[in-house]
Amino acid sequence: MIAASHLPLRYIVVGPGVGDPVLYVHGFPVTGAMWGPAAALIEGERAPGRYRHVIPDLRGFGATPAPSDTATIGDFSDDLVHLLSHLREDRPAVVVGLSMGVIVALDLFARYPGGVRALVLVDGRANPDTPEAAATRESMARACLEARSASNFADAIGGRAFAPNAPEALREEWRRVMGATDPIGAAAGARALAGRADMRPTLPAIDVPTLLVCGDHDEITPPALMREMHESIPASRFAVIEGAGHMTPVERPREFADTLAAFLAGLPPL
Repeated sequence: MIAASHLPLRYIVVGPGVGDPVLYVHGFPVTGAMWGPAAALIEGERAPGRYRHVIPDLRGFGATPAPSDTATIGDFSDDLVHLLSHLREDRPAVVVGLSMGVIVALDLFARYPGGVRALVLVDGRANPDTPEAAATRESMARACLEARSASNFADAIGGRAFAPNAPEALREEWRRVMGATDPIGAAAGARALAGRADMRPTLPAIDVPTLLVCGDHDEITPPALMREMHESIPASRFAVIEGAGHMTPVERPREFADTLAAFLAGLPPL
């Protein structure tokens, strides 16, 4: 629970403090817990002691408080940089992001050159919201605040986040996580997404090792969309994981851990 000096981010660290840093950025509107099984598999079976897995809850999500009902993607990025500084981590990190976390990862690369060793972009996109989509997010943010509940986001996203064959118990577990999000944090996250920049011009400039991962049943960021991103990033790799929707690390943690561990193992040494 100790965290960044300017904002108390809740986080966990899996693995030894001397391991190569891997920073995980969750999606909207969930928590860092989505990465726990995959990180535990890598630490416990694939590469014990090799990595320092840093898994925070972003501002307004999970156990991290929401300072305001507005935020920007840059706010999330700045929080993470402060967190790494708090952890005395001055080595460049592998940044692993899902959905909203992909936007944050790209922002980190663009705004903190030299701080990103490699990128792993999971079930995400680089394009901005259309005006219509941004207006819908704002409407949902207002409704969330008025109801003092994030259940509208859970209802809208939860049903589309998983592959058709995902166990109902898993769906319900993550609907509850989404619905339990602080409404102030949910509104701030929605507004950050609505106001995000177009990151597509950044893609050709990415000069660090990059892996893109997508579930083959992802309806929110379909494989074709992520393949376009892959084709825009020089020398990137692309992996499709069967039987997963938008929440690939949650639905297929072992397959995701295998894919991520193989990528990490191939990186040049620090």
